[in-house]
Parts: sequence; structure tokens; C-alpha cells
Amino acid sequence: MKRYLILLLFTFQGLLAQVQFEARVSKNTLGLNERLRVDFIMNVDGDNFDQPSFDGFKLVAGPSQQISQSWVNGRSSFQKIYSYILQPAQKGSVIIKQAAIEYNGQIYKTNPIKVTVTNAVAQERDPNDRPQGSGNELLQLVAETSKTNPYLNEPITVVYKLYFNGIGVTGFKEVAKPKYNDFWNQNIEVKQLAIEEGNFQGQRCYFVVLKKTILYPQKSGKLTIEPFSLDIGVQLPTNRRDMFGQMIITEDNKIVSAGARTINVKPLPETGKPESFTGAVGKFNFTVTPTKTTLKSGESLDLMVSATGNGNMKLFTLPKPVVPNALEMYDPVHDEKVTTSLSGMSGKISDKYTIVPQYKGKYAIKPMSFSYFDLSSGSYRTITTKEIMIDVLDGPTLAEANPSTASKNVIAEKEQFKYNKTKTILVPIAKNDFYGSNLYYTLLFLPFAIIPIIILAKKRKEAIDGDVTGNRIRMNNKLAKKYLSQAKKQLNNKEAFYIALEKAMHNFLKAKLHIETSEMSKANIQELLLSRNANPEAVQDFINLTENCEFARYAPASSASIQQDYDKAVLIISALEKQIV
Repeated sequence: MKRYLILLLFTFQGLLAQVQFEARVSKNTLGLNERLRVDFIMNVDGDNFDQPSFDGFKLVAGPSQQISQSWVNGRSSFQKIYSYILQPAQKGSVIIKQAAIEYNGQIYKTNPIKVTVTNAVAQERDPNDRPQGSGNELLQLVAETSKTNPYLNEPITVVYKLYFNGIGVTGFKEVAKPKYNDFWNQNIEVKQLAIEEGNFQGQRCYFVVLKKTILYPQKSGKLTIEPFSLDIGVQLPTNRRDMFGQMIITEDNKIVSAGARTINVKPLPETGKPESFTGAVGKFNFTVTPTKTTLKSGESLDLMVSATGNGNMKLFTLPKPVVPNALEMYDPVHDEKVTTSLSGMSGKISDKYTIVPQYKGKYAIKPMSFSYFDLSSGSYRTITTKEIMIDVLDGPTLAEANPSTASKNVIAEKEQFKYNKTKTILVPIAKNDFYGSNLYYTLLFLPFAIIPIIILAKKRKEAIDGDVTGNRIRMNNKLAKKYLSQAKKQLNNKEAFYIALEKAMHNFLKAKLHIETSEMSKANIQELLLSRNANPEAVQDFINLTENCEFARYAPASSASIQQDYDKAVLIISALEKQIV
């Protein structure tokens, strides 16, 4: 009895035990190139386990399942674990969502877990995890910069190299692209990935140039180049060999990162900065060239303002020429012929102004100044062009000949004064333009012209409506033409053709002989047609064709005979139309 009571007590204790279902992670903060272990642990044998979607992670391994059960001091314990290995796919805060199980008809869920993913971190290898090879395995992505302390708008280059040794690289894909905040940037094409020999931290190895970028800092101070990370497929040697003595190679994926780089950008000096400075940094030549200096009124010239050299060609503006008001200048057409390489931008930028003179005379385009910061000397330089004289040979002259007015927009009118008029023509302020106009008289007499037309039309309509016989004849004529046209459309349909042809011929007789359907016997038709001076031969042909329509609907007929009957009907009706009086 005592033993049964102990078993009953353990049974109730198991029933009253609280169901526990929780999620645990190996770390809450990890680098983009690290891995994360997630365990879903339950103390009951639940059913219908529903794993989360793991958004923001790449599933490396799992799920693996472990079940353990033990008795300690008479107490039973049970544990089931579902485990996953995850690889972060992006930086930032990522949420591992809820998992769910079902136990005794009730759903239990884990709490969401927040994980913070940072930039890729340098990892120390665990000797126990390294395959047994030469011990000199190397896989490192490096961002090599040409300068770390440039001036504002001074070019710097970033070359990304993958160093490796003792490891076979089978492929790679980008995990995180580098970001160049506050930099003007342009990628330089790497036409072919070539393996070269090199040295990394004193170790001889191989490297591949994966990416080249030219940068122009647009802001002074500390600027950060965000990391460039790759997921690389690798082949690693082991200390095991196959049956032929060949070393066994294992394949794996590794995340490598170039890490963030900090660039300290120096501002351009304020001392000695000229007023004409517009942001050009490098080494330049500046020219202002007109296409012609002598021209006639109405002709135009192009003024080309150009800067050539090496520097931040696309990142500054050219000065604008100042011309007299007598020369009309239009907005410029901007043109860039610039190439970009690892040494920076080089080429030519230009603004082409179209200038049209308005008046005869000589006009000066003032000298223009262009300033830039010379990196080699660390100082500002200014280029000033010469004055350009434009000679307009003909055309109207300005109102005043004083050269000081050449820059003023004074226009000489052809007719500057109006003479006094000797006669005064008074016009009323309030004028009635409608009374006495053509429209006034048209509307006045229009009713007298319309009324007689309406009366005549009404009488004609009454006469037509009163002529019953005439209306019937006209109706039968219309029906005859209608059915004859329908018969023509049904040339490929024998039965429909002959029905329409027979109706057309009957309606023709009704219209010409003024008879009804009940009077259309063969003898009566023949008698009436002959009495109306119809040709006996035509009358007989009409009767034969009518009888043929009745038989042909049920007898076989060829398309040729159908066409012949239609043509015969047209000829007979046309002949009788002329003969009947």
C-alpha cells in the first residue's frame, strides 16, 4: 500500500509540474563574420514544434534534436532541445521570433530574443577547430588606402585585396558593401581577377585585387569608410588521407571583412583664400576663348570658358563672364570630358556662352579670374585672363555716343516722338455694336424666309401620306432592291439565296402591277404583264425563273447555276422595268 501511495504522489507531482519552454542564444552581440547558436529547450515532450523564420540570418546548420531523461533521488526530469547554428546576414538589431509547441492541447511559445550584429571582428582561431594542415593557413581581406590624412577634395584610393595561403578559394559573394559617407566616389573597373604573389605581415602569400575605388572627401574631420565583407567558399586541407594516400580536403564558408577605416580630412587653409576660389583642388590651366572678335549686328559668337588639368574636375564651378548690356549673353552649355583612374580625375570641363550683339560699337569683356588650391605647394594659385574686345561693325547705335553708356541698356527707338494731330475723331464710349450690324439684319429677316419653306414641306408631306397606292409601290420597290441585294450576299448559301431571290421578284411585281400577294397566280401575272406591253419572251423567262426558285431550294445546285440564276434575275427585272407602262 505504501508503495502505491509513493507512485501516486510522483504521478500528481508530474502532472502539477509547470511546462517550461524557452529560447537561449550563445551570445547577444556578435560580429557580422561570427556565428550564433540558438537552443529551444522544453521540459516536456511537446508535439508540433514550429520553428521561427530566422529573418536576418542565414541558416548554417540545424535543427539538431537532443532528448534526455533522468531519475535523481526519486524525481524524474525530462529535456528536449532543438539547436540551430546561424550566420548574420546584415548589421543592426535582429529579432529571433517566437517558436511554438503543443502539449496536452495547449500552445506554448518562447519569448523573442534581440540580437545585435556589429561590423565584422577579427577572430582568433581555435587550434582544435583548425584542420590539420601546414599550420600556415591565411585568409584575410584588407582595404589599402593611399592616404589617411588628405585635404578636402584631395583624391585618395581604396584597393581591396584578398590575401590567402594554404587555402583554396572556390568563390565569393558580397555580404556587406562598403559605404563612403561624405565622400564623392567612383569605382574603377577591375577587368580580370588575377592571382599575384605578395607579402602580408611578413608572410609570403598570394593575393587578388577585388575592388578599386577613388574617393574625394567632401567634408573635413574624421570620416569613416564602412567595412567591406565577403562570404568566401574555401577548401581546407586535413591530416587525413584517402585510400590512395591523397590528402582529404574539406569545404567550408568563411566570412571575412576589411574592417572600417578612418580618414582624417584636413580643411583647406583660410589664409590666402582668393575671392574667386570656387572649390577647385589640384593643378589646372584656365582659358577664355571667343570664336570671333569682329562681327556684324545679328551675328553671334561663342565664348568658351575652360579649365583643364588634374583634380576634382566634377566638383567645382567655372567663373561666369561679365559682358556689357549691349551684348546679349545666353545661359551656358556645360560640357565635361573627364576620365577617372586611381590617380584621380583628369581632363577638361567647359562652359560655352552664346553672345549676340545688339548695337554697333566696341565692347570689352572684362578679365576673368580662376583660383585653385595647389596640392603640391599647399597654397592657392590664381589665373587671370586678358581683356577681350568685341568689335561690332554695323547695326543701330546706342542713344548716346559716350563710351560710359556702353554698359547701359539704352535702346534708340525708331520713332521716339508722336506729332500732335490736327483733327479730333470722337468715338462714343458706350457703343452698341449689335444694332445695325449684319447679324442684326440676318436675324430680323430670317423668319420670313423660313416660314414659306416650312409650309411647302408640310404640304408635300401631306400629299405623300395621302397617296396610299404610291406609298405601296415605293415600299415594294425598296423591298425588291433589298431582297435582291440579300440574294447576292447569299450566293454561297443555296436555300437562303433562292428565298431572297423569290421575294425580290414578287416585290417587283407588286410594285409594277399594283397587286397583292393573293393575286399572284401564274395566269394572272402573265395576263397583267402582257396587258402592260411587256415582251412575251421576257414574261415567260420571269415565270420560269420564279418556278425555278421553288424547285432549286430542294434540288441540288452548283455555285455556277446559282450565279447564272442571279444574273438572269437582274436582266429580267431590268428588261421588264423598261417595258412595263
